[in-house]
Amino acid sequence: MASGRFTLTFIPEEKDDHKDITCTAKNAPDYEPSLPVSEKSNPLTRDIDRASTNHIVRMLQACDNQMFQEEAGTTYQRLLSHKVVKTMMEVAERVELILKDPQDSLVVLSGCGTSGRLAFLIASGFNRALRKLNQSSVYSYIIAGGDRALLSSQEAPEDDPKLGMLSLKKVCEGKRRVLFIGISCGLSAPFVAGQLDLCLQHPEVYTPVLVGFNPAHQARDEHIPGCTFTFHSVVQRMQELSKSQMAFLINPSVGPEAISGSSRMKGGSATKILLEVIMSAAHAAAFSHTPVTYKSTLQHLRAYEKTLAITYSQSEGIAGLVEAAGQSLRCGRRVCYLGWGSLAMLGLIDASECNPTFGAAYEDIQGFVNGGYRELDNNDGPLTSLGPEFCIAHEDFLHQVLPSLNDQDTVLLIYTHSNGVSEVAKMARRVREKTTNLHAVYHQVEGDTAAALQDDISKLCLSTLKITWPSSPSESSLYMQWELSTKLVLNAVSTGAHVLKGKIYQNHMIDVQVTNSKLYRRATRLLQKLSGHLESRCEEALLKAIYRVDKLTAGITSSDMTTHTLTARNTTKVVPLALVCLMTGCSLMEAESHLEQQPIVRDAVEACLP
Repeated sequence: MASGRFTLTFIPEEKDDHKDITCTAKNAPDYEPSLPVSEKSNPLTRDIDRASTNHIVRMLQACDNQMFQEEAGTTYQRLLSHKVVKTMMEVAERVELILKDPQDSLVVLSGCGTSGRLAFLIASGFNRALRKLNQSSVYSYIIAGGDRALLSSQEAPEDDPKLGMLSLKKVCEGKRRVLFIGISCGLSAPFVAGQLDLCLQHPEVYTPVLVGFNPAHQARDEHIPGCTFTFHSVVQRMQELSKSQMAFLINPSVGPEAISGSSRMKGGSATKILLEVIMSAAHAAAFSHTPVTYKSTLQHLRAYEKTLAITYSQSEGIAGLVEAAGQSLRCGRRVCYLGWGSLAMLGLIDASECNPTFGAAYEDIQGFVNGGYRELDNNDGPLTSLGPEFCIAHEDFLHQVLPSLNDQDTVLLIYTHSNGVSEVAKMARRVREKTTNLHAVYHQVEGDTAAALQDDISKLCLSTLKITWPSSPSESSLYMQWELSTKLVLNAVSTGAHVLKGKIYQNHMIDVQVTNSKLYRRATRLLQKLSGHLESRCEEALLKAIYRVDKLTAGITSSDMTTHTLTARNTTKVVPLALVCLMTGCSLMEAESHLEQQPIVRDAVEACLP
């Protein structure tokens, strides 16, 4: 382990490389025409699995920059499109009405997976802002699978529209006015579709808002068992009602994800940006008498665009963190995020996403928060009784994780100049007793007065990613930008580390957990794309890998998709095994042997080909 230390400050972009990456993009709306935008593969990252760490980060930057691309011709509407900004203003005005008259009223944010976790983060943050003003809390969150899904993958509830309806009814019991914001990046989650349908059935109480990142005609039009509607039909009804502002649809395209279908990345970032701009505008109007205007809404969006530029100015330092985390995962060791304040929640969110995205074990990348569940303040309170993956306090890290760490494990401190730097320094000293592989991500404002203590922490760390921000009159706005910046950094670290571990094939999630209908369909499409075989043969290979058989029985082929996805919850390497079998014609046992010898799937496949 290297013993040298370095501190990174403001590093300029490598403009030529970035330009080259951007120029390779295919932005035509008919690219991969059979797929919705959120499921397409991004040409910018086609060979990310072969890229160096520096190039991985530049690829991720180029993809994130697509969020703020301007409209061109008849291409899909974008984040900065006139219609999107106007709809955001209309929703902000609805939130403002509830803030001014909160009695028997509620703003509910709901989603599955990352969308639900961001619903929690945003609702919690704005409720805290209301408490500081001695105002009543008006925000509530729903996440498919309940609070345990805040910290671990709970993919199956996404397929249950009736569960979505019941959870919404429960939260809104006794309320006479509800603004419901359903988040589904792909306009696809049956859980959210059920909630939107409930809202449409009861317009006297509910005003539905749908946030997603596909054009309306690309909404999922697949039959939902037990329902008379599809997500697509719900969207069509909402489009009609939007003409009279009885429903709202906010669905800019932000381009395909860096890792195809991984909506935790741009989809999550854009969700955070849109909803925070809307809520911030509503709060300013309600409590500071600042009207919601087109100019101020657009300026706020542009401020988030600057957040991307400031964050990625540190691309060299981010690449260093990716390399460290990748080395740890390749060695079978772990990566730990130790966070303070709201930034810690971004660590918890990022870590929780690694299991469904990369087939990772919970301990591979794990987040911890100073104050534990007291700081989290979730609906159900402490969840530690559910198992070690729900032990999230710094004290849990010190007692359960730190004793077993060594220099092959990566520990990342995540904090700001206002988080009590002395506490961070104390934790840094404790960690250094066990490992030298300690790093920091630190947000500060120009003219930071905690520089001396920060220098002490930097001396304990192998690297310090110090991100300096211009001072802002709004502390809450600055924190939200720090949160987004932290999300971008951690998404890069976890994604890049798993790329280096071999969990990505070209730019596809090859080791995705096939635990709901969306992921089952995605896995089948991926096998078809990579192998060139017919869909029926690919689904057959997928089922053989799920059930670990070389010949499918009548019982398997006659079972429904829910049975398949429930079985897949207890199996690993489903898609890699299916792909190796399809590409080489070998048996499952032979495929398992190939993958044991060469865990990087692309290399395993290529080694078997003539």
